[in-house]
Amino acid sequence: MKSYIDLLKTPGVGRIIAAQLTARFPSGMLSLAFLIHIEHILHSYGAAGLVLGATSLGQAIAGPLTSRWMGRWGMRPVLSLTLVVCAAAIFTIALAPLTLPLYMLVGFIGGLSTPPIQPAVRTIYPKMVNSRQLTPLFSLDASAQEIIWIAGPVITTFVAVQISSVLAICIAGAFLIGGGIWFIASPEVGRVRIPRSKRKFGVVLRRPAVMLGTITGFLLVGSCAAVEAGVVAVFGEGGPQAGLVLAIWAIGSIVGGLSLGHVPIGPWALARRMFAVLVGLSLALGYTLVQGYGLEFWWLAVTLLIAGIGIAPALAVIFAIVSSSVKFSDTAEAYGWVGTGQLIGAALGSAAAGFLIDANGAVGGFWAAGSLALVGFLVPTVLRRWHPDLRGKDASPMADTEPVPIQPS
Repeated sequence: MKSYIDLLKTPGVGRIIAAQLTARFPSGMLSLAFLIHIEHILHSYGAAGLVLGATSLGQAIAGPLTSRWMGRWGMRPVLSLTLVVCAAAIFTIALAPLTLPLYMLVGFIGGLSTPPIQPAVRTIYPKMVNSRQLTPLFSLDASAQEIIWIAGPVITTFVAVQISSVLAICIAGAFLIGGGIWFIASPEVGRVRIPRSKRKFGVVLRRPAVMLGTITGFLLVGSCAAVEAGVVAVFGEGGPQAGLVLAIWAIGSIVGGLSLGHVPIGPWALARRMFAVLVGLSLALGYTLVQGYGLEFWWLAVTLLIAGIGIAPALAVIFAIVSSSVKFSDTAEAYGWVGTGQLIGAALGSAAAGFLIDANGAVGGFWAAGSLALVGFLVPTVLRRWHPDLRGKDASPMADTEPVPIQPS
């Protein structure tokens, strides 16, 4: 823990982590909030899944594109523009009485304008700490990200079920606006200038580690989103049990992230962490064996605690292998692709779970989660040669170099 304390004592680190965490908090709230809200209005999990699918399509287009724009026009202008448009779309879905096609259109616009805060902060980190502190910082950040992806839905579930789904979406919008302004105003955002990349758009995906991180992140976060939908379907809309289960899941992820932050990252690191997720989610399917005997809560709480232990460590490994594999000018776009994969995973995981829940009941959400987690384990296992061996190595991005003209004597 001493290394984390030292990190937080580094000027600006605590502030930038808190600001980006607040600004990105809606990423862990909106999928579930939209799912509950649209299902309540249109009475179909499948319809809600279509809205989430449209949102994910916008995010797929925007993620790496807006991240690359930051190297051309600067972080603050791009972040400010996308923040305004995205907030407008969120509040429109919450407050406007729309038909399914219009919900899908507004969701697409909201996804298209998702502020590229994750790529921005991942690009800033190597300029704030020394190389020895970078991997622990990624672990600390991954644990914080689990507050977004897992603790965020806790707030959403409590508010949407106990009070109003409209209020849940509006709270997410408030986090986006307040946190976005805080992050944009941070001095570090103004001090760090992303060099303009000299490579064509998308070329960074040719880096095996970037592709591996993008695919695995998509599957990991997709399984998490499917679990969230499944947990809500298990407990219905009548009590706080879903929120409590998700809170326990979050605790497991945070503990795992902080405990494994100093473990050397070898070529099997990502597969091992995904295996823990797979084991926990596979055991969670066993809740069907005790359904009807009042044991669902504790069964899911324990098994998801096991699954959670692998989530933050897996994300930390993804951040580290991507950082170590690209040049600094390409880091924003690379993390844009990784972030897009995670956001698409969240939306499509919820969508797949929604259709399976409609067809098979609550167990459908856990079948979706388990399937995604299984593929998420197999991908880094089969593609382990794409995984850099960072044991004893620096996880910082490679320096940008260019020819230096020499005048003849």
